[in-house]
Amino acid sequence: MASSAAKNPWGEHMQKRHVVMFPFMAQGHIIPFLQLSYLLAARTRFTITIVSTPLNVQALTPTIQSARQKDSFLDIRLAELPFSSADHGLPPRTENTDSLALPQFLNLMEATEKLQPHFENLIRRMCAEDGCAPLCIISDMFLGWTLDVADMFAIPRICFLTCGVYGTLIFYSLWNHLPHTKTDSEEFTLPDLPHVLLHRSQLSPTIKRASRTDRMSLFQSRQIPHNMRSWGIVCNSFDQLEHDHLEHLRKSTGRPVWAVGPVLPAELLSSTRSHAVCDQLLKGKEADSDAISCLRWLDSQNVSSVLYISFGSQSTISASNMKELALGLESSGQPFIWVVRPPLGLSLTAEFSSEFLPQGFEERIKAKNQGLIIKKWAPQRVILSHPSTGGFVSHCGWNSTMESLSQGVPIIGWPMAAEQFFNSKLLEEEVGVCVEMCRGSEGELTKEKVERTVKMLMTEEKGGGIRERAVAMRDAARKAVRDSGDGTKKGSSMRDLDDMIQNILNTSCGSQSL
Repeated sequence: MASSAAKNPWGEHMQKRHVVMFPFMAQGHIIPFLQLSYLLAARTRFTITIVSTPLNVQALTPTIQSARQKDSFLDIRLAELPFSSADHGLPPRTENTDSLALPQFLNLMEATEKLQPHFENLIRRMCAEDGCAPLCIISDMFLGWTLDVADMFAIPRICFLTCGVYGTLIFYSLWNHLPHTKTDSEEFTLPDLPHVLLHRSQLSPTIKRASRTDRMSLFQSRQIPHNMRSWGIVCNSFDQLEHDHLEHLRKSTGRPVWAVGPVLPAELLSSTRSHAVCDQLLKGKEADSDAISCLRWLDSQNVSSVLYISFGSQSTISASNMKELALGLESSGQPFIWVVRPPLGLSLTAEFSSEFLPQGFEERIKAKNQGLIIKKWAPQRVILSHPSTGGFVSHCGWNSTMESLSQGVPIIGWPMAAEQFFNSKLLEEEVGVCVEMCRGSEGELTKEKVERTVKMLMTEEKGGGIRERAVAMRDAARKAVRDSGDGTKKGSSMRDLDDMIQNILNTSCGSQSL
């Protein structure tokens, strides 16, 4: 991506203009918002104000300080909105989904709507202090209500899709039409996406229960129309990955849609996977003893031989599937790193016990140096960027998908919730970089299926096409974010980013040509 030292083509007088960014309070949303803020601040020298609640701001402060140390010109600030978890039926000091059980997510989502008057006051203060309104508000798809605040101050609101475009289109269509409630068939199409055939097993429990009058249906009915009417939409995707779906979104909304991804650290988008890249990534939180041990173990393995298994920070599998997965991994003979969490029915924050795995499993794989078991947290970007990693068993969350594709690592899909089912479908059926092994947190898995799928992807000839397409998609991702600095070799994502910036300036500040 563009160097932070690059010349600002929009003029030095723009340096202290504000862009307000407001992510939903979940790490999977905050992380891409942070990365986009770095990219915008470095490219334009705008002042970026990231808005959240007090505990999230507290957690973000060291990260922002670290970014400023790397680039003293970055003007990224944090702004707090008052929030009391007790007012919304949430556990004490809970302001992020990371510490919530899935049934409580909706409480937090609904609680964000109560932030509207506080957000109005913040924008009003910024207008008074700066002498003008912010250039724009870039906010999360779960914060559609921010459009009302933006309209109040005549500020362009841009909806940031932190998930894929294909997944978002299906997600919106399902909530708008609930087509599965109008048929008894296991398979059905979507009214506004007739080319997409879905199976009921690809629906999350939340959408299966939807009735138009339930709380989640009502919440989505308040957010989705606002997102579709926003001034623009920016996506963490790139043209070659989702070209047709980007065009569909443009036509269906009539709004400008910019694909600026993969929105990732520059180190992950360098020309080669190398030990040097891992060293660059292994800093701060990731530079602990467990991460260093993980890196040393990877160093001892052959190139592209290791299978990485992780289901994100908020998903897990049943106890029976956990044991079948363990036995299948062991019988495949393939080296692996597995991030484990307690099985379904237990809190994800509980201690992981060896009793959850087959008897003697950990001792056997350690004796054979076949596997590495990591509890709760692993340096995922380091693992995926390491030359020894050759496959990824993933829940197909979009951040994990972008990180895997940026490294050319093919995926074994096991979607668990939300739009992950549609991400897996896109990656397998359209992009050809994934094979789905299981579906849903309680889907039935066998040792034999695990062994067969792992061997196919990692070593067999028929998995070669998947591996080759993953490498091709890595090259496409890196080409999309390429920028020579002089404009002669600008990738599609950088062109879209610059077009978004230019449109913001034209709308907010009058014409200012590049």
